[in-house]
Amino acid sequence: MTDLTPLRPGAEDLIAAFTRTGRTIATAESCTGGLIAALLTEIPGSSAVLERGFVTYSNAAKTDLLGIAETLIGEHGAVSREVALAMASGALKASNADVAVSVTGVAGPGGGSGQKPVGLVHFGFAARGRATVHAERRFGDLSRSAIRLASVAVALEGLSKLNV
Repeated sequence: MTDLTPLRPGAEDLIAAFTRTGRTIATAESCTGGLIAALLTEIPGSSAVLERGFVTYSNAAKTDLLGIAETLIGEHGAVSREVALAMASGALKASNADVAVSVTGVAGPGGGSGQKPVGLVHFGFAARGRATVHAERRFGDLSRSAIRLASVAVALEGLSKLNV
């Protein structure tokens, strides 16, 4: 099991900041499997901030829950800039949240390739009325748990930048 304890202070700060502004969050998670939402819900008062979370581990879930075209996934792959952006936008469309974060990547230990190695993670950050932003991280061939934890940390940081 992944220990989220080191990320708790950042999540507490995020919940407090979003509570002050009255803004809400939706998550669309693939390789993190709901860890972002799980961390946020560890914090008292998170129900005022976390509007909903989507765990879209499979391609079918990305299509069914977030409205991502199968052709987009087929053309670029689930682990791609294009799909991360579509996941974040789709989470906003399928929710009442003010902002959304998406994460899709290769957590390993297998599943990587030359073009998409273990540790490659794509993020999408969306806010109503703004352009959706992409971020890419290459964490390297760390443990599965380390890649997932690092991904949650990046998501928290990106979400904090959306709360303006």
